[in-house]
Amino acid sequence: QVQLVESGGGLVQPGGSLRLSCAASGIIFSSYHMGWYRQAPGKQREFVARITTSGSTQYADSVKGRFTISRDNAKNTVYLQMNSLNPEDTAVYSCNADHPTALAYWGQGTQVTVSS
Repeated sequence: QVQLVESGGGLVQPGGSLRLSCAASGIIFSSYHMGWYRQAPGKQREFVARITTSGSTQYADSVKGRFTISRDNAKNTVYLQMNSLNPEDTAVYSCNADHPTALAYWGQGTQVTVSS
């Protein structure tokens, strides 16, 4: 059974930081590209960041320079370090496991709220 379990969300003030984690089980983690997506209330889910099996990274323009995605294959975990948070970053953040020849998987998400 495949599971992606996010953690680390919460309430933070503008300008603050959070680190999200996504622990994977039931997949060969090192063979999956991993990504973070977010969905704000009333909006469509949008891409945030992605890290490939080789460690290459991509970011949405809105988070470039503020967010950093990383992975630890030994721990089957992908991270999203989020700095300089602003209210527009408020959303449910979900991780995604993507494989070129297998099913993609999604976590349930973790709420991030940026508010004073």
